[in-house]
Amino acid sequence: MLKKIWHKLETTVAGGAIIIAAASVIAKIVGLIRDRLLFSTFGAGDITDVYWAAFKIPDLIFNILVLGALSAAFIPVFIEYWQKEKDKPFFENEAWKIANSMINIITLVLLGLGVLAFIFATPLVSKIVAPGFSPEKQAQTVSLTRIMLIAIIFFGISNVIGGILNSFRRFVAYSIAPIMYNLGIILGIVVFYKIWGIQGLAWGVVIGALFHLLIQVPSLFKTGYRYQWIWHWQNLGVKKIGKLILPRTLGLAISQINFLIITVIASTLASGSVSIFNAAFNLQSFPISVFGVSLAIAAFPVMSEAFAEKDTNKFVVQFSVTIRRVLFLIIPTSVLILLLRAQIVRVILGAGQFSWEATYLTAQALGLFSLSLFAQSLIHTLARSFYAHQNTKTPVKISLVALIINIIGSIVLTRYFHLGVMGLALSFTISSLVNMILLVIILRLKFGDLDDRKIIVSTFKIVILSALTGLVVWTMLRLVAMGVNMHTFVGVFLQGIVSGLTGIIFYLVVAVLFKFDEVKIISNWIRRTKSQIVNNNSNNKEI
Repeated sequence: MLKKIWHKLETTVAGGAIIIAAASVIAKIVGLIRDRLLFSTFGAGDITDVYWAAFKIPDLIFNILVLGALSAAFIPVFIEYWQKEKDKPFFENEAWKIANSMINIITLVLLGLGVLAFIFATPLVSKIVAPGFSPEKQAQTVSLTRIMLIAIIFFGISNVIGGILNSFRRFVAYSIAPIMYNLGIILGIVVFYKIWGIQGLAWGVVIGALFHLLIQVPSLFKTGYRYQWIWHWQNLGVKKIGKLILPRTLGLAISQINFLIITVIASTLASGSVSIFNAAFNLQSFPISVFGVSLAIAAFPVMSEAFAEKDTNKFVVQFSVTIRRVLFLIIPTSVLILLLRAQIVRVILGAGQFSWEATYLTAQALGLFSLSLFAQSLIHTLARSFYAHQNTKTPVKISLVALIINIIGSIVLTRYFHLGVMGLALSFTISSLVNMILLVIILRLKFGDLDDRKIIVSTFKIVILSALTGLVVWTMLRLVAMGVNMHTFVGVFLQGIVSGLTGIIFYLVVAVLFKFDEVKIISNWIRRTKSQIVNNNSNNKEI
């Protein structure tokens, strides 16, 4: 029985989303523990500023070439070849040749770029990443950057493996990998810092990246994969991936330049601004990863299959279901975060060296981020809708427009309106909204009706119910505050948890009573799962 349930979870979109979301929740909780340890130990000051700034060059290299770019190009092509040649033995199968070639090529490219970044780390940090830092902070940033560059090699290999596992809808090891990464960073904070000082934080990142890789290897070999030392540069599939990667690489370059510019501007603001922005950004990323990213990742292979099979209806159904699931989960979450932002920050980060001023600024930035949570979450599915059709150019052009808006907004809001780090958060929110709106418009123009009526009706109902939920939470905040001591951790925790749980229960109960389509989607999936288990027909996969 349990084996059949597990098989269903691993081989369907809804099941995959549940696995990814559950693991993402755990990873994010571990990530919050990581951030609490970091900020309670060092506060929002010079050390944490250096730590976050040191990520920028490794992240720039890795995120541009691998994260997102590789999966967006690799998964559709790998699935296309696998569908044609899955009956062929391993050494004759072009899909496996493509996979091994990509592992070797990505490793070589990242190694070369890592060496160059190591050599030129000093001018890159002082002139580009953190020109506003003092010479001492810049030197520390260079030291940590050079160590963190080792991690990109492990991440490169790990993400090709993750693409293979996603293609086979084996989501478990792939989903656990981020948890292992965060555990490595925690080791750096708790253990390595005491041994090597600030450099120990960077070594924690390297160990975390190695854990990220190793946890996926056993599942990889269960797919039938075997490593080969091959470099099929001229393979048509490899060339196709390279052709698809280029536009997506430009898009991710834009995204990383976006964060780099934010860091540059933040480095010229008050000490701790880099840390505060990253603290608020990490908090708001929690629901995006759990709902937006997990559902988009789980749906992507199916949308890619629909394109390979030329099944437009299959694509539209999957797109509509995924969008409505995301909105059903993320809109009320945005309302909760907006209303509970102070409680969230005080409970999660407000300890040790994390000052009251840092708590206040982080909470305000988190509130501004919450206004675009739905947009940031939808962007993952919207962009993958283009990638599934092997169109990686359109999202790049749109992200370029969003980048320009964010740069202008960041400069204007921090320099002329003197909003400091809150200006950076507000500008990011505005640019995210523009990005989402443009993706929706162009997707609609290119592909026609995307089950528009269902999506619009569902969105309207979700917004109304979320607003009512917000009113319930706002009322509970005031009622609970009258019965607890708001100057203590326990009082703030109780106020937040009671108000939040009341809002969640209210939202879910009303959604069930009024038979929201999204509740039906989940209940129907559960019903089909039970039926398939009873009938021993677990190979009948849902969309």
